Amino acid sequence: MHKTSPHRNQRLADQIQRDLAELIPRELRSASSGLITLQGIELTPDLAHAKVFFTVLGAEPEHALKALQDKAGYLHSLLFKRLHIHTVPTLHFHYDSSVEHGIEMSRLIDQAVDSDRKDES
Repeated sequence: MHKTSPHRNQRLADQIQRDLAELIPRELRSASSGLITLQGIELTPDLAHAKVFFTVLGAEPEHALKALQDKAGYLHSLLFKRLHIHTVPTLHFHYDSSVEHGIEMSRLIDQAVDSDRKDES
């Protein structure tokens, strides 16, 4: 089994993210998929699989995920032409709810601070 260095693995993950960030808006033009932003890529040590974490604005995450999954094979073939490497990882898309969670936590903190201010007055 062929293993890669963590540094090469990260460089490849970064390159895949840059390429997909360019390809996705061009290939997924449907309004139902919304504005997809890539948050990060995690590669398996053997480079066989890539977890692609994304967020979406203007669409339901499920619709964006389905659109990405439907195009995964085509995006994989486009990456193969761009990357010039022997094995291009299989793409697995995952909705990243951490941004949404962070916004909700910030809203709750603001609400608690406002409540404390009202209690003090």
